[in-house]
Amino acid sequence: MYAVYNLVSAVITLYIWVLIVAVVLDWLVVFNVVNPRNQAVYLVRDLTGRLTEPLLRPIRSLLPSMGGLDISPVLLILALYFVRDLAFQYLRP
Repeated sequence: MYAVYNLVSAVITLYIWVLIVAVVLDWLVVFNVVNPRNQAVYLVRDLTGRLTEPLLRPIRSLLPSMGGLDISPVLLILALYFVRDLAFQYLRP
């Protein structure tokens, strides 16, 4: 069971990093630091968007409008940490 926990923990940690990359890249595009028409930026942004949007969309639909402030990635990261800690409680030897 320890191997299953390690796998779950690694996947959750990797997903959290993908989520952080997506948020930072979106900030860089919004503040005109990187050009969204650049092929590499477009590919990374598209990939991270496809990986993160399925979990962020339901959270965004539940949250009230905060005037352009999107805290759904923070809530998703907290939920993923909770799931990882819960998996540690039930999957440890």
